[in-house]
Order: sequence, then C-alpha cells, then structure tokens
Amino acid sequence: MSQETKMRDDITRLAKSMYDRGLTFGSSGNISARIEDGWLMTPTGSTMGNLNPAKISKLGNDGNLISGDPPTKESFLHIAMYEERPQTGAVVHLHSTHSVAVSCLHDINPKNVLPPITAYYVMKIGSLPLVPYFPPGDLNLARAVREMASDHHAVLLANHGPVVAGKSLEDAVYATEELEETAKLFLMLKDVKTRFLTDEQVAALQKNFAN
Repeated sequence: MSQETKMRDDITRLAKSMYDRGLTFGSSGNISARIEDGWLMTPTGSTMGNLNPAKISKLGNDGNLISGDPPTKESFLHIAMYEERPQTGAVVHLHSTHSVAVSCLHDINPKNVLPPITAYYVMKIGSLPLVPYFPPGDLNLARAVREMASDHHAVLLANHGPVVAGKSLEDAVYATEELEETAKLFLMLKDVKTRFLTDEQVAALQKNFAN
C-alpha cells in the first residue's frame, strides 16, 4: 500500500470517527494531510461521516488541484498553517459545538482563550489565540491565521471554530479532540470557582512536553 493510499484511508477512518461521536456534523469540518508531492484534503460539500477515499482532493505543492473532487472552500486555512509551520503533517478544522460556543463568548482572553484546566490540554494545545471574525472564504481570515501560525499550532476562529495543526494526522485529530473537551469543561465550570493549573505547573509541562 502506498503512502498516499494509506493516508486516504486514515483520513476517511478518523473523519468518520469524529463524525460518529458528534464532533462534526452535516458537511461541516475538513481535514488535510501532507504527502510526498503535496496535500490531501477533504472535498468541498462532503460529509466527514461518509468520505470516499478515491474522491479526496489531491493538491500539488503549488496548491492547485491534481485529482479528486474540488477541495474544501477553506483550503486556504490549511495552506496557511503548512506554509508557516513546515513541521506540520496534518491540519483539522471543525465547527465542533463547545469550541464554537467558546469562540462566541464576549469576555474571553483573545491572546489565550482557554485557561489551563488540565495537563493534557497544556500538553496538546498550549495556548490558544482567538482569530478575529471574518466571513467564510474571506482571504483576510487566512492572513490572520498566517500571522498567528508561526507561534501557535492551534487557533480559534471567532464565531467559527478551531484550526489545529499536528506533526501527524493522529496528532492533529487528538489535539482537536482535547481542545473540544476542554472547551466543554470550561463552559461547565464557567460560573464555578475553579482551581486551574498554576503558572509553575504550566511551565513545567511546556518544558517537558513541547508541541
């Protein structure tokens, strides 16, 4: 089995897993992965619950479509991450319910949206800046993501959802799932006095488990 065929199968499998667990719905969300001669991306208008591996979009290193169905309309978000983070192997973008809910809150810190609730959030996400709102498809959105991508492998788009890069497809998916669970915890604890990790505890985790 070639690297590309395996990656197509892995994208299909992990996309269905997220869909079946309610992390994405309808035709929302998209995944991409780096391959030797470009990228694979979920097609525009497709549902992550029923992808056809053969129809997944293949883009060359220039971003142009080589084969498969036309790519997600948000391909520019993925390419911005790849170009600013050369170590990136995959990118996941979801409209997951709790992360989107947090992205709509008025009183969050735009430099770091979620507090350090758990060690695993710090290890897999670290800090999470909020990207200002732009309409879907607006190239200013890609520009804003690009400005943050060199320092952050995960960002939260205001009133939209997360974009998460990882060294591998599994890394990107698992980090996105950790982000969604932390957003859920944050909303549950929002009006409750909560013990967050201390600055010293966060620093120790970041030293030992750098992204």
